[in-house]
Amino acid sequence: MKFLTICLVIALFAMISKTYLFSFRFQSPQNYAGTGPQFVLTEHLSGEILSEGVVFGPAGKMTSSFTARMVGKWEGDTGTLSEEFTFSSGATQSRKWHLKLGAGNTFTATADDLDGVAQGVVSGSTVRLTYNIILPENSGGHTLQATDWLYLTANGVIINKSEMRKFGLKAAELVATMRPAE
Repeated sequence: MKFLTICLVIALFAMISKTYLFSFRFQSPQNYAGTGPQFVLTEHLSGEILSEGVVFGPAGKMTSSFTARMVGKWEGDTGTLSEEFTFSSGATQSRKWHLKLGAGNTFTATADDLDGVAQGVVSGSTVRLTYNIILPENSGGHTLQATDWLYLTANGVIINKSEMRKFGLKAAELVATMRPAE
C-alpha cells in the first residue's frame, strides 16, 4: 500500500510539473528578453501580411486549416490589423484588431469578438497577447481564454502559436505563419 501511494504521488508530481512548469502557458516574456531580432509592432505588423495555419482540437487532432490576408496600419501609437480568413471548409471570417501602444513594451488590443481588452507585451523577438475570445455561434458561442505567442524569425517570418482554454482545459490550439506579402 505504501508503494502504491508513493507511485501515485510521483505520478501526480510529474503531471503537475509538466502542466505548470514546462508547458506553453507558463513561458514568460522575460524568457525572451534580449533575444534578437527585435519584434517591433509598428514595423512587423504593418502592410500586407499573408498567413497560413492549422487549428487543433482538444485531443490534438487537426480540425481545420486556413489562409489569411492581413493589413496592418499605424498612426503614431495606434494601429489596426484587419484579418480576412478562409478556412478549409470554405467558411470565411473577418476580424479587425485595434492596437494601442502603452508604456514600456506593453500594448492593448480590442476586437469585436473579444470579451474585454487584450493585454500584450513585446519582449525581444516575441509578443505575448492574452485575451478572452467569444467563438461564433456556429462554433458554440463559448468564451475561451486565449494566449497568443508571436515569434519573429531571422528572415522576418512570424510564427504564431495560440492556445485557447475553457475552465483551465485546453479547448483548441492554433499554429500559423505570418509573412510580409511580396
